[in-house]
Amino acid sequence: MPAGATDMTTTILAIFLIVYLGMILGGLPFLQLDRTGVALLGAIALIGVNALSLEQAVASMHLPTLILLFAFMVISAQMRLGGFYDWVTRKLATLSLGPAGLLAALTVVSAALSAVFSNDIVCLAVAPVLIDVCRQRRLDPVPFLLALACASNIGSAATLIGNPQNMLIGQTLRLDFGGYFLAAAIPVGFGLLACWALIVRQTGGRWLDAGPAEAPAAEPPRAGAPFDGWQTAKGLVIAAALLAAFLAAPWPREHMALIGAGILLMSRQLHSRKMLGLVDWELLVLFMSLFVVNHALQRTGIPSDAVAGLAALGVRLEQPGPLFAATFLLSNIVSNVPAVMLLLPVAHHETSGLLLALVSTLSGNLLIVGSIANIIVVDAAARRGVAIDWKRHARVGVPITLATLAVSGAYLALRFQLGL
Repeated sequence: MPAGATDMTTTILAIFLIVYLGMILGGLPFLQLDRTGVALLGAIALIGVNALSLEQAVASMHLPTLILLFAFMVISAQMRLGGFYDWVTRKLATLSLGPAGLLAALTVVSAALSAVFSNDIVCLAVAPVLIDVCRQRRLDPVPFLLALACASNIGSAATLIGNPQNMLIGQTLRLDFGGYFLAAAIPVGFGLLACWALIVRQTGGRWLDAGPAEAPAAEPPRAGAPFDGWQTAKGLVIAAALLAAFLAAPWPREHMALIGAGILLMSRQLHSRKMLGLVDWELLVLFMSLFVVNHALQRTGIPSDAVAGLAALGVRLEQPGPLFAATFLLSNIVSNVPAVMLLLPVAHHETSGLLLALVSTLSGNLLIVGSIANIIVVDAAARRGVAIDWKRHARVGVPITLATLAVSGAYLALRFQLGL
């Protein structure tokens, strides 16, 4: 290999390692950068050193995934501006249920909403209202917040639109929407049951909040959007129509989702500035930047050499067992989206799509940093004066993760043996 090519490969590898160090740490020391900033800086550096041309960088981005993600962010913005999430949470609080029953209802509703509107959005919108309604009922909000985070993660694994990594997997591997849902329903259903049962058991009947009804908060609560039945109905109709179309229509999912988002943007009451202001542009930039960084590394041949080296040692990543272990480990080291991007090139087995989606999503419950949804809930709790440290989360997250992954592993092994 020429010296210039060797130097370029070394530079690309160094940039890649710095970017993924940022994924692990959540930023870089001494710099005000989060994961998105680190990934963007890495993409800029690769273009700057001419590792990729601008045209190659743009071509490396998987446009169908980005369009689908953007479209559902617009639909979720419609639901937030219509006050739907606040309304649902407060309706739950008025049900004539005991604490365990309320926890079960919250678990099911959180999972169902996350399967359609994305777990991060659901947690962002529901967590502050949930704390308020728990305090109104004199209930300790911590078990309910943990249920919200864990159930949202588990529920988002049920569909190919429930979270960003599932969108990427579904679009890249062209998975059937209905077929995936039927395959994922069993481990997801068990996971929700395990989540509820474990939290109930750990609570041990101690549901009441010993603190004051209005605990001091780090910042005053923000007023939620008032419920607007018409705007909510529009969002629900579009979401239902898209789900039906994903199940039955032969057209590309990203095209149908984009049309749905366009219909919602044509509103006489909700300004497009408000709608687009709720789009998670940082997540979109993170996706685009990681596409560029990973593509640059792929061009060096290092990943294929590493996979070949592991195969020579008897570790074949394209096989379900090693892929399962690698997905679990990487999801808890660099987070699930970067992990899926790294592993998609070896996802050749017929069960790889289902495996990647289930394992990367369910692994997010292990620790707070394993999922953006966990971080959103913990941060929202801290702003309202409710402390959830990593130990408290791990008491629930670790056993739920181990239980759901054990069932998923057994289920995937059974499907493989039966040739399903």
